[in-house]
Amino acid sequence: MQIQTVQIVTGLLAAIAFVIAFISAGAAIISSVFALIGACALAWLVYTIAKRMLLHRSERNATPTA
Repeated sequence: MQIQTVQIVTGLLAAIAFVIAFISAGAAIISSVFALIGACALAWLVYTIAKRMLLHRSERNATPTA
C-alpha cells in the first residue's frame, strides 16, 4: 500500500493543527498567569489603601477634641 498525496496533505494539516493548538494552549496559560498576577497586584493595592484609610479614620476618632 503506497501513501497517496491526500494522505500526506492530511497528515501535514493534522500536524499543523496540533502545533497551533499547543501554541494556543501555551498562550492561554501564560495569559492566565499574567491575569492572576495583575489581580493579586490590584488586590494588594486595594488592601493597602483600605488599611491606610481605616487606620487614619481610627486615629482621627481616637484623638480627643478640646
